[in-house]
Amino acid sequence: MANREALRELQVRLASRLQAARSEGMSVAWLALRVGGKNLLFPLGQSGEIFPLASLQPVPYAREWFRGVLNIRGGLYGVVDLAGFIAADTGSERGEPPAQELTVVTLNIALEVNTALQVDGLLGLRGADAFVSSAPSEPGAPAYFGNQFRDTAGELWQEIDLRILSQTPQFLSISA
Repeated sequence: MANREALRELQVRLASRLQAARSEGMSVAWLALRVGGKNLLFPLGQSGEIFPLASLQPVPYAREWFRGVLNIRGGLYGVVDLAGFIAADTGSERGEPPAQELTVVTLNIALEVNTALQVDGLLGLRGADAFVSSAPSEPGAPAYFGNQFRDTAGELWQEIDLRILSQTPQFLSISA
């Protein structure tokens, strides 16, 4: 129960910071997340809302990374285990196991895909000023991998282009 309250408080803080960024013109550009042991950045303009993962309905004969469907405010959203999808798409290991209290981030409605991405943790908002360097994604990386950034603590962050991800044939093909 305390985890749900903490998630709710984080959502309120993020919403107020997003509102402040819009009204004050701050340079907040990304939603920072932890997925499969990696630091990821979702562009704010492509990200939707944040919800706790609850009442998930499994879908038979779907790929392992497609967790099922979720009713969010009366709409059905397909839930994708992002770490599992990236591991399957790149042929790598999934990384750290998911946390007990999982969260989903919906894609922006402008992308016209009712999808929620399962993430392991929310790390707040980041702007360009949070990073000391950037570089293109590694050669051979999936098309939806954007730039890589390094922060002042030396940690690596991978940007995920949700628009490209939502149009990737592998992402759209959930049948096993």
